[in-house]
Amino acid sequence: MKQILVIDDDPQVRALLVEILTHEGYEVVAASNGVEGLNRFRECPSDVVITDLIMPEKEGFETIFALRREFPGVGVIAISGGGRVEASDYLPIAKMLGARFTIAKPFTSGEILDAVRAVLSGPE
Repeated sequence: MKQILVIDDDPQVRALLVEILTHEGYEVVAASNGVEGLNRFRECPSDVVITDLIMPEKEGFETIFALRREFPGVGVIAISGGGRVEASDYLPIAKMLGARFTIAKPFTSGEILDAVRAVLSGPE
C-alpha cells in the first residue's frame, strides 16, 4: 500500500485530504507543520508528500527544499490558498523548489487524486 504524508496547519483541510486519500486506499500520515512533517518523513518515508505552503514553524517552501535536499527522489505536491497574496503567486515558487505538482485551494478530490497518481507513476 502506498503511503502519503499530508502536511497542513489547517485541521479541516488536513482531515479532508486524509479522508479523500484513505477512501482511495492509500495509507496516510498527517502532520500540522513542516517540522513535524519532516520528522515523520525521516521516521518513515512516504511515497508522496502533499504540503501546504503557508504554515507556522516551518513553511512549505522550507519543507520542500529540505525534502528535496535529503530525499531527492520524493514526489512533492504543493497546495496553497495564498496568504497575504494570491496562491498563484506562491505556487510557481514551489515548482521551482522541486514540487512536481501545484494545486490552488480550494481543490477538488479529483485534482488531488490525479496529482497523486501522476507522482506515483514515476518521474515527469
